[in-house]
Order: sequence, then structure tokens, then C-alpha cells
Amino acid sequence: MRHRKKINHLGRKTAHRKSMLANMACSLIEHKRINTTLAKAKALRVFVEPLITKSKEDTTHNRRLAFAKLRSKEAIITLFRDVAAKVGDRPGGYLRIIKLGNRLGDNAEMAMVELVDFNEIYDPKAGSTKKKSTRRAGKKAKSTEPVAQDNKESQDNEKKED
Repeated sequence: MRHRKKINHLGRKTAHRKSMLANMACSLIEHKRINTTLAKAKALRVFVEPLITKSKEDTTHNRRLAFAKLRSKEAIITLFRDVAAKVGDRPGGYLRIIKLGNRLGDNAEMAMVELVDFNEIYDPKAGSTKKKSTRRAGKKAKSTEPVAQDNKESQDNEKKED
């Protein structure tokens, strides 16, 4: 039974788990997507999403709270400058977890964790703005019109000569 067990301890002591999640969060913020096990991905979501929510409001207090968790100046700068600008209007759900299958060595479930707004491949809004490729027969008709006019002029000239 897992009564009152809210946190997945991931088989690690508290300090190791916090350091591992902080390092994974810094890598995620820097690279915008990482591959990890499914259990770590789910734990990372709980760790990172409140930090992204704090980054929407750029105050000294929120920066200090985020730095206490991440412990990396570069990650804090990227989080508050780039990530917060992209997710400013999103009410939550900043991460996407995609299952990748099982790892060969130990058969662990693998997953890819990515920031939702930084994926250019899968973006429903970008798909609607893409131009449709249309095929028109009008282009050929336009190119044949001057030729047809030349033929009519030559026929008119012949009639005048007769």
C-alpha cells in the first residue's frame, strides 16, 4: 500500500534526489528536451513546473526561490528570459512526456521530456499558418493567351490582305 506516499523517492536519499532533479531541470532548461526514465520524468515534471510558473513574474524573490532549487545561474537566466517569454500566456502544462519504449540493458521504461512551446516539429498553431500548395491551370492559360493573340493578329492581317 502507498498510503500518504506523495513523493517517488527514486531509490535515492533526499540529498541525492534533490541534486539529481536540479541537474536534470538545468539540462532541460538549457537543451529544451532530454531523455530519461519514465519515473524520473514524472518526478521532474513536479519539480520544474512550479519553477516555470514562478518565472512568469520576474521579481528578485522569485529568482531567489528558483535559484534555491536549481543552483545554476545560467539556468536561471535562461528560465526567466527565454522560457518565461514563450510560456507567458499558457496557464500550465509546460512539459510534455513522450514514452520511447524500454531500454535494452535493464528494460527500464524510457521517456523524452520536452518544453511544450519550444517544439517546432509538433506545433498545431504553426501548422495552420503554413501555406497551402495549390495547383492552378491558370498559369498555363496566361502563358498561352499572348500566343493566341498573336495568332488572331496574324489571321486578321491575312484577312485584310485578301
